[in-house]
Amino acid sequence: MEFIPQDKNYASRIKESFARQTFMEYIGAKLAEVKPGYCEIHVPYRKELTQQHGYFHAGVVGTLADNAAGYAAYTLMAVDSSILTVEYKVNLMAPGNGEMLIAKSTVLKYGRTLTICRTDVFVQKNGVEKICAAAQVTLIELAEKKDGE
Repeated sequence: MEFIPQDKNYASRIKESFARQTFMEYIGAKLAEVKPGYCEIHVPYRKELTQQHGYFHAGVVGTLADNAAGYAAYTLMAVDSSILTVEYKVNLMAPGNGEMLIAKSTVLKYGRTLTICRTDVFVQKNGVEKICAAAQVTLIELAEKKDGE
């Protein structure tokens, strides 16, 4: 599906917003690609992001799935809008056993208020990507409030 963003400067708006997310900085996440209706985020392996078996923690996988979906949806929204997640479901299909997590999210339906995205999260090991999770994310577009509203 081809989407047309409402804001021609969507990419810089996304990059600025991503840079303000201190949690993304904390986990070492990098915004890899952004285009209308699509976002890709990478997180390199760090021991601090693992669970007891040394795999990426499911919380990191879910965070990445949610964040990539949010930015995929945000690419299509008005310059004066804001976005929040309403709901998401993550299916964990394989351990996050590798050197990098890669979340690839695509808008399935862009609506007046709600947007639905699908995110596939891959783990990369020895240069090979293997899917480890899939998520469906519902997001809401909010108009930014002006001072005093």
